[in-house]
Amino acid sequence: MSNSLSEVTVLDLSRILAGPWATQVLGDLGADIIKIERPGSGDDTRSWGPPFLHDPASGADADAAYYLCANRNKKSVTIDFTTPEGRSIVQDLARRADVLIENFKVGGLAAYGLDYETLKKLNPRLIYCSITGFGQGGPYAARPGYDFLVQAMGGLMSVTGRKAGEAGAGPQKAGVALTDILTGLYASIGILAALRHRDRTGEGQYIDLALLDVQVACLANQAMNYLISGKAPERLGNAHPNIVPYQDFPTSDGYMIIAVGNDTQFSRLCAELELPELAQDPRFMRNQDRVANRQVLIERLCAATAVRPTAEWVSRLESAGVPCGPINAIDAVFDDPQVRARAMQISMPHASAGSVPLVASPLRLSKTPASYRLAPPLLGSHTREVLTDLLGMPSAQIDDLAARGIL
Repeated sequence: MSNSLSEVTVLDLSRILAGPWATQVLGDLGADIIKIERPGSGDDTRSWGPPFLHDPASGADADAAYYLCANRNKKSVTIDFTTPEGRSIVQDLARRADVLIENFKVGGLAAYGLDYETLKKLNPRLIYCSITGFGQGGPYAARPGYDFLVQAMGGLMSVTGRKAGEAGAGPQKAGVALTDILTGLYASIGILAALRHRDRTGEGQYIDLALLDVQVACLANQAMNYLISGKAPERLGNAHPNIVPYQDFPTSDGYMIIAVGNDTQFSRLCAELELPELAQDPRFMRNQDRVANRQVLIERLCAATAVRPTAEWVSRLESAGVPCGPINAIDAVFDDPQVRARAMQISMPHASAGSVPLVASPLRLSKTPASYRLAPPLLGSHTREVLTDLLGMPSAQIDDLAARGIL
């Protein structure tokens, strides 16, 4: 089958996670991703371990798992663009690219002639996406921005963590770099929109994407709770600010999640917990009443769920149509029958390790499905191929540039 973006070439000057996540999404959809890396070191995350992928031939560690999570379907080209020769090569690649994505500090690429204003003169059709912590304007524009910092500044940590007064209370970050991931997804959406605009007009454009903007946008209902009420939401642990019961509950051998979304589901839950009277209690009949009387209701429900093991409750509640489930560790996630059925773990041939396990794309397109063509590349493994095939550079010139450390 063909891929949605098989005619699109992306020049990827980004590193760490947000930019690479965006380009991996585009790569899975068929785009040709050329990842520009520093000679000798490459993307910082190649060394962000352990764990590292093991090379059975040499016995040495290869790239870190962190790097592997976001760099599938890419070609690694090492170029020192701080040199005049390297800068010229990247400009030549940009002439032939449809998209360029970068996450350098504001104005950081202008000194090398790789900023949008310079490159759009060489390629007016170029779509140029800049990812920074705080955007291209505003009082924080020059500051470096990292996921953890922006989770804090953008409000996510203020609503994540145990409720004030409980043991272990205090702000918590998400367990993955969620702001980076969301920014990568927004970047890929913006790039696709810009490609559609170019299809109609022939014009490229500039995309200014900020981690802080994304985090504020993704506060979703919590942001609107504040904007409508004027009251800043507080941490509720695993509880939901607008729905009850919708949180973790103790069982005789651990915990489970119950996520009741409507009054009918609540009635079914009460029947299975052998507490049918709660569904008829005026304090709990409607969701808004359950929110108002959250504490007393949760105490009653916890006492009931604590008497049986998780697996038994999940079986009973699922049969009754009550949304629920276990709290899986990641090993249990990949052993889950639904995750297995959806083939969310894949394996790809790897240049040094033989094969590498990877997490599949969740995009399921019926006509142009995601494809897995290239495992995360070794540093510089496609330099000669790309410069020869795309730029027509002679082998002797590549050898000379490599000998001088420019490639």
